[in-house]
Amino acid sequence: MISDAIKPAQILVIDDEPVICDGCRLVLCEKGHTVDTCGTGQDGMEAVRRNGYELILLDLKLPDADGMDLLKRLQEEKPRTPVIVMTGFSSVQNAVAAMKQGAFDYLSKPFSDDQLVFAAEKALAAKRLTEENLALRKQLYAMFDFSNIVGENPQLLQIFDEIRKAAPTDSTILLQGESGTGKELFAKAIHAHSKRSSRQFVAADCSTFSASLLESELFGHVKGAYTGAVSDKAGIFEMAKGGTLFLDEVANLSIEIQGKLLRVMELQEFKPVGGSVYKKTDIRIIAATNQDLKELIRAGRFRDDFFYRLNVVPLYLPPLRERKDDVPKLAYHFLRIFCRDIGKRIEGFSDDALELLIQYDWPGNIRQLKNVVERLVILTDGDVLSFEDLIDHMYTKTRSMGNSVPGTVDELKAAKKKVVEKHYARIEKAFLMKALSAAGGNITEAANRTGMQRSNFSTLMKKHGLSRDSEKPAS
Repeated sequence: MISDAIKPAQILVIDDEPVICDGCRLVLCEKGHTVDTCGTGQDGMEAVRRNGYELILLDLKLPDADGMDLLKRLQEEKPRTPVIVMTGFSSVQNAVAAMKQGAFDYLSKPFSDDQLVFAAEKALAAKRLTEENLALRKQLYAMFDFSNIVGENPQLLQIFDEIRKAAPTDSTILLQGESGTGKELFAKAIHAHSKRSSRQFVAADCSTFSASLLESELFGHVKGAYTGAVSDKAGIFEMAKGGTLFLDEVANLSIEIQGKLLRVMELQEFKPVGGSVYKKTDIRIIAATNQDLKELIRAGRFRDDFFYRLNVVPLYLPPLRERKDDVPKLAYHFLRIFCRDIGKRIEGFSDDALELLIQYDWPGNIRQLKNVVERLVILTDGDVLSFEDLIDHMYTKTRSMGNSVPGTVDELKAAKKKVVEKHYARIEKAFLMKALSAAGGNITEAANRTGMQRSNFSTLMKKHGLSRDSEKPAS
């Protein structure tokens, strides 16, 4: 029986028999639904185009239209609106044809009130379930869409373009990049843009399991395969059939498991640990590594045939130090997230704090930047994150800042001066060179473009040893 939780819906009845229309309206209105009726196919189509009906009851014999033709038009214009056909002529044959045409269900005239209510609420329940599934898929897509990967660096935009081309295929993708560059986030984006997006995405970190445990995790095992295997256990290749498997840190796979994975990728079959029968699977593999697999091949630690099978579509994720133009965007992105989660109101970063973030090399990449911003939001009381806040929380993390935290205000000022002198000089020189280049070497024009006095601009040029050429140091 249909749940009592069915919400009221707007329903249209298209039938040329007034008694049918009145009866359906009376019965369905008693259940809280809103019901409109039409006596012709033309009136029915006009009503459908005007209103957002959630269910349509359609008579297959109308005075001005063939019910099957009308059903086809409804499917084309309102594909997500379920249609229940009503027929009293050759009911079985017509009903079968209507169902093949896309009707949700059928009612043979005469039908009882209970039959009408059951059919209508079953259709409405199915429609709501479909809508919920679509909403969840949209949430998944939005969660792992490219808009969730922050940055506008040309290298990053090139990766987006390659993913758009490769994601809809079933080709294996190898993500290469340093730790903390967001390889799993990109893998999820690939899955979300693939034809497998409605199925499971499973991540397996090859560095966290021993070889035997990883084999069991991937392929499953049969009862008695080893001590403690008290029952059969399905592995990832069986449970996530039809989905995507993300193998992180594949450089840590043993040679033996590499061979077994190669068989799965080539033949789409695997054998559980201790089993004697191969099982079929259908799963897409996205692999990731922060090591040079070619070096491991030369060292005899990685199979070359397995590498070539993984390396169908290679994608290199640049470290953060190669996309410093994205650092401010990332920093503010994480700031908004943590302010919302923690319940703080912080407006942003001071200029010199942002400058320090940009100039730092970020050996831990995006993950490190994210952790630094989270720590700042938690521990800072002001409404702007200053250079002093950043120094306090990054000092021991940055070799360029020495080995200890300043103990006095004078030491803090000295540390700030040291950092600014070291990192700001590069920005200042780049600023001058860019201005000179844009002005074709004309110092006066370059100064005007930047809003500086010519004398001050020239002084800065001498400080950095720049000539009019902007690319050759002054003699």
